[in-house]
Amino acid sequence: MAKPNLPVGTVVDAPSVDLPAFATRYANLASADFGTQVVSCSDEFFAAAERMLQSSEPVFIVGKFDDNGKWMDGWETRRRRHGGHDSAIIRLGLPGVIKGLDINTSHFTGNFPPAASVQACNIEGDPDDSTSWTEIVPARSLNGNAHHFVELTDDRVWTHLRLNIFPDGGVARLRVYGQPACNWDTKPSDQLFEVSALANGGRIVAYNDAHFGVPFRLIMPGRGVNMGDGWETRRRREPGYDWCLIELGHAAIVEKIEVDTAHFKGNYPDRVSIQAARMDASTDESLVTQAMFWPELLGEQKTDMHKQHFYEGEQISKLGPVTHVRVNMFPDGGISRVRIWGKLARE
Repeated sequence: MAKPNLPVGTVVDAPSVDLPAFATRYANLASADFGTQVVSCSDEFFAAAERMLQSSEPVFIVGKFDDNGKWMDGWETRRRRHGGHDSAIIRLGLPGVIKGLDINTSHFTGNFPPAASVQACNIEGDPDDSTSWTEIVPARSLNGNAHHFVELTDDRVWTHLRLNIFPDGGVARLRVYGQPACNWDTKPSDQLFEVSALANGGRIVAYNDAHFGVPFRLIMPGRGVNMGDGWETRRRREPGYDWCLIELGHAAIVEKIEVDTAHFKGNYPDRVSIQAARMDASTDESLVTQAMFWPELLGEQKTDMHKQHFYEGEQISKLGPVTHVRVNMFPDGGISRVRIWGKLARE
């Protein structure tokens, strides 16, 4: 835990890491931003389990202590002396199909768990002693101050996870990357739904640049809380424009669109447009190329700073059912949220 030769109060960031494809393609279903909570844990003497759900990257603050010892940015249990192991049960804010996990021990060096496993269940309410758990990550060795990425290929939907650490120690962050599940079968066809929303199965497929911000924030609920809560590209110094490709949670006939530039003032796009198409069977890679030729759903529109822009009626082209949209920014800039509302298109 020691960080030698640094003055007290120095904040040490976690080292950067190359992310696997699943960690850039899917949202973190275990983010506290989505309402994920720790239902229970065996012990959190040194550091609360809720800390490992924070969306921020973990830090180490030199010389920071609390009543129980060294303050750590993550979940840390006491030293176990009588056998057994520690565990934390987590209710996902967005139940879904898990594509991969990251058990991150950043800044935990002499106090990381030697091993960990992950179990999952899909239930109403919260687990109890009768809950049946499925092991989705068998016990695996961990290293200190490191990311541990695990890719999964199971298509089942999960609502809860149990992270087991053997026998004790600290985990800085737990990331659970996946696709939120939405049951459209019970939803009527004559109502408008926000089919682009992450909670409704919307997904960021691809983008040409994301130098600032995180593209999946485009389809989050609510308005952005600051300029970092959205999609922002670098300043374009060459001809062209920037784009982001979104898969809708369900095929829909689009009737309303919102483009929100909240908090983007000196860096909002000059104009936006949206293209769309129905694509029932294509890879993400092929969609990027095909999207260049999709028809316009929304023609170029001037935008203003820090404003919600709404489009409906004659502004939206009648393309019929669509499954994907491409949002174009001219020439560059930042957008906080994009919302696509439509009536569901049944088979």
